[in-house]
Amino acid sequence: MDNNTYRYFITPMRILVVEDDIKIASFIRQGLQEESYSVDVTYHGDEAIYLAQINKYDIIILDIMLPGSDGMEVCKKIRDKNITTPIIMLTARNRLEDKIDGLDRGANDYLTKPFAFEELLARIRVQLRNNSTSSVVIEIADLKIDLNRREVTRAGQKITLTSKEYALLELLARNKKRLLSETVIKDSISDMAQDMMSNIISVYIYRLRNKIDKSHDTKLIHTVRGSGYMLSDEHV
Repeated sequence: MDNNTYRYFITPMRILVVEDDIKIASFIRQGLQEESYSVDVTYHGDEAIYLAQINKYDIIILDIMLPGSDGMEVCKKIRDKNITTPIIMLTARNRLEDKIDGLDRGANDYLTKPFAFEELLARIRVQLRNNSTSSVVIEIADLKIDLNRREVTRAGQKITLTSKEYALLELLARNKKRLLSETVIKDSISDMAQDMMSNIISVYIYRLRNKIDKSHDTKLIHTVRGSGYMLSDEHV
């Protein structure tokens, strides 16, 4: 496969968390990964601006109190570079003036600490729906993947997946009928790239096959030996 085609692959939902409190950042990262999001974390405002320019994020969760450029300045600089990724600001400040300042600098939403994680998830879903330019349900044969609800069914039967299984299936579904190498998969799913197990991709492909294909005559998950994996309802 021509390496130049890699740029056209569509990645799963990816979130940048900008938070200098390591415990809070870890808590948010773990919770989002359990919800099958791919998550990057930075503790520094200037690095956040850099990451927002080189990566395509679906959401940026941005704390206000940061070393280097603070959250307000980070938000303004991101918008000045014509990056339209939805930004949800997190802060311990609850003054109306602070909220207005954040929204005026380009934030889409504003959440005051302490907050319930379920509320953060709900606000993320709202921003994803508002920012969506494509169908929220991917269908291939009798397999359906609801990207908003993060639910998977085949032939009408619900399939329960772990966060990594879902992230891998979503990546394959967003690129259905395209061959994805293990390198592309690891580059697209951050928590898989961090896993030390050398055969991590093949392990999760095996698990997905058991849940998606095992009980069906039409197999949707295909392996092209030495090249990668594909989700397709056609013979490969």
